[in-house]
Amino acid sequence: MTTAIKTARIYHDHHHDPAHAQVSLDYDGRFLRRKMLATDDGESFLVDLAHTKSLDHGGVLVLEDGREIEIIAAPEELLEISGDNLLHLAWHIGNRHTPCQIETDRLLIQRDHVIRDMLLKLGAEIQEVVEPFTPEGGAYGHGRTHGHAH
Repeated sequence: MTTAIKTARIYHDHHHDPAHAQVSLDYDGRFLRRKMLATDDGESFLVDLAHTKSLDHGGVLVLEDGREIEIIAAPEELLEISGDNLLHLAWHIGNRHTPCQIETDRLLIQRDHVIRDMLLKLGAEIQEVVEPFTPEGGAYGHGRTHGHAH
């Protein structure tokens, strides 16, 4: 007996009812249009959105039968940046179009040895961490930032 693959064609930023399942994706994996995925408990499904979309932590994909699959930001390898002048460091990160999670006392970016070396020369304190990554959106608070090689 063959089981038909369920398809999610709808995405929205939040849900009200408990989700049917969860899918954990890293930052790069949360940017998609069409892709086979599996929930955290192993149920395969196809994402087939009309346009490429950045899926947010806590957002949901809606399957054809109405069930919702919650998006979870998966832990990934990051650099935690701190130091006396976080604003200065954040400016340099942004000037390189590098996605950045901005918090009161630290910045988080994906691991990149070139950016790491630059930040160390600017006096940053850097630690390698593994945790979910939910960087700021692009212009006007939504969308993705892109490097120079769009």
